[in-house]
Amino acid sequence: MSSFKKSQYQRQEQLINDSEIFENDPGSGFFKGRYRPFVLKDGLKNLYALIRTDVLKYFADNDISWWGGNRPSGHTLSSQIACLNHLFAIRNDRDAVLSLLNGVRNEFKDVLPVKCDKESAFIGFEVVSKDDHLNEKTCTRGSNCTSVDAFILARHRENDSVWLIPIEWKYTESYENQDKSNEDRDNEPKGSNGKGMERLRRYSGLIDASAQLLSLDSYAGSVYYQEPFYQLMRQTLWAENVVKHKATEILEADDYLHIHVIPEDNRDLLDKRYKVSGKGMEETWREMLVDQSKYVIISPKALMAPVAPKYPDLTDYLAERYW
Repeated sequence: MSSFKKSQYQRQEQLINDSEIFENDPGSGFFKGRYRPFVLKDGLKNLYALIRTDVLKYFADNDISWWGGNRPSGHTLSSQIACLNHLFAIRNDRDAVLSLLNGVRNEFKDVLPVKCDKESAFIGFEVVSKDDHLNEKTCTRGSNCTSVDAFILARHRENDSVWLIPIEWKYTESYENQDKSNEDRDNEPKGSNGKGMERLRRYSGLIDASAQLLSLDSYAGSVYYQEPFYQLMRQTLWAENVVKHKATEILEADDYLHIHVIPEDNRDLLDKRYKVSGKGMEETWREMLVDQSKYVIISPKALMAPVAPKYPDLTDYLAERYW
């Protein structure tokens, strides 16, 4: 187990035992076949209290899948829950969302309603494209296709162009060396590589056609099929292809900025020397990008800093819970 993940297990267990943040939930909830001290019995208490009712309605109204089940997970290290806890409370506040975005890149003059939601606000969650541009055969929010953890649509200050802002949210994640281009399907013979070949079929041609991702002579075993780069590759292709098909997409846009939210203390993710490159995460990924300005890493605390004065109760909750 990574050192950061271990520290966060300890942090959340201490909050369960010694604070009121989870409203006296005793922990020891059930997860993957066992009762675990860092899992809440009531997953709803894993969410910031002021957003609970609205989050449940949002997921139900927009047919979004919850990670690990059909309700909010009680797992206190869930990055889906962390993303919602940070961003959901401000989603209807146009000025706050614009301020948050300009804290990342001070280039935008407005944020626009995310029209793929039944009740549009200025941040969407588990967002997918209207049409399948990545050969994934489905566009179901939160499962079985490329979904964006959080999403903003913004108007650029310089030329009035509209930008997609896909946000990938990490908490304690770190990754072993697992080659996504070499993986068997369930119930198929070992070594058949059904999943791996399907992934290569889906994405490799799209990488070749990408203006942002560098093409390779061979994709099997390459950086694009290792985590966390496999996710970043798919999200980059997603953004490019939504822009390319703007005439038919609900999310009509001219350009994009890819934001990667990672706690600055998660050195197990950021500083690991990845087998495919011998380098850290950011350097490895940037070597695959044509336009460096389209990708930015920021910590959750830094991301939320512009809105902290306006949302003191939320900020106090996030500081106690995560920062």
